[in-house]
Amino acid sequence: MGGSSVSGLLSRVAVVVLVLLPSTQSVYIQYQGFQVQLESVKKLSSLEEKSVPSPRLQAQSVLPYVCHHPALPLDLQPICSSQEAGSIFQALRDIANDDCELCVNVACTGCL
Repeated sequence: MGGSSVSGLLSRVAVVVLVLLPSTQSVYIQYQGFQVQLESVKKLSSLEEKSVPSPRLQAQSVLPYVCHHPALPLDLQPICSSQEAGSIFQALRDIANDDCELCVNVACTGCL
């Protein structure tokens, strides 16, 4: 009876570890109170490369045009509420390009 309860406990622990493992593999960038995933910053760069903003949208908004893109990653969306969203996005792109995956930059955490 004791063996089956230990086995059940071990299988539950294994499931918890497997569920948590992907989240611990992420590299995060912390900048001006925002914490975002490196993968999100890479998606941001990709969105900016693929989208061409309409001149009308650029003229009407003080926000970077990518803030209006429906594919903007969720962890980047709070940055759009900042008055410095454009400069924050630029800084995040610069940090991501500065060997963040190797944790050379102090703003990066969670590297292997």
